[in-house]
Amino acid sequence: MRSGFVTVLGRPNVGKSTLINQIIGEKVTITSSRPNTTRHQIRGVLSRPDAQVVFVDTPGLHRPKTKLGQRLNDSALSALDDVDVLVAMVEASAAIGPGDRNVLSRALAAAAASGAPLLVVVNKTDKGGAARTAEQLVKVSAEIDAAAASHGERGRQAAALTEYFPISAKTAAGVEALLDAVVARLDEGPPYYPDEMISDQSEAEHVAELVREQLLERTRDELPHAIYCRVSEWDNMRIRVEILVERDSQKGIVIGKGGEILKAVGSAVREQLAPGTHLELVVKVEKRWQSRSEVLDRFGL
Repeated sequence: MRSGFVTVLGRPNVGKSTLINQIIGEKVTITSSRPNTTRHQIRGVLSRPDAQVVFVDTPGLHRPKTKLGQRLNDSALSALDDVDVLVAMVEASAAIGPGDRNVLSRALAAAAASGAPLLVVVNKTDKGGAARTAEQLVKVSAEIDAAAASHGERGRQAAALTEYFPISAKTAAGVEALLDAVVARLDEGPPYYPDEMISDQSEAEHVAELVREQLLERTRDELPHAIYCRVSEWDNMRIRVEILVERDSQKGIVIGKGGEILKAVGSAVREQLAPGTHLELVVKVEKRWQSRSEVLDRFGL
């Protein structure tokens, strides 16, 4: 039996959550086309006869504009400490930009400091195509070599041992090879979680995230960043979820004309819950919550 923790790092929307859901085989973390969908470190647990792999999904590294944004970055970077394997992700179909270079440099620095293996994943091969993916693999390898120069001999050693995997988290192409490589690099050890456990999220946290996921798909502009969801009541099959926004004008957008958005969100979430679940959605205003430390502390962000 092999076991260990694997941190997945990347900029927003690179496909970290989709990859982990694909590996686990169930939705353990929500996904969206919106940046900064993941707001917490979420652990997805894969248990099989020969191994238990705990994947740590992290917020996307980005240039923060609020205290929330800074805390998301801090959460992502803290997940680089004391792990057994590091996975850094970039896209096959997008140019390597400053955000990707930051991810690769941070991941390589962590690998050099800890000795943990670094696997670099080029995701979205289904969009990039074979030729673009091959070109991207060469570019990413060059970026790792360039980053190694600032980390001395240990950085050069980490870069020399870094391996590269083209995958599509959406279609699962290449994912099995990546998973085999991860497991092969784990030490022998006992499982950390019961076999039936697939995530460290509580049921209440998961339901709140399902509500936020549906809202992200139905709101526009900067509003998704201003949405926070929490379960305020859970009584048997009755669940009450509060949706918090920053301004009164945003409240109307979330509710929608005649309540159409809330109704659609409620219907979509109920389909993912146990039959007979009564879900109540309530929208409230918590002014400037993204920039208020005391509110972020209260929300556990």
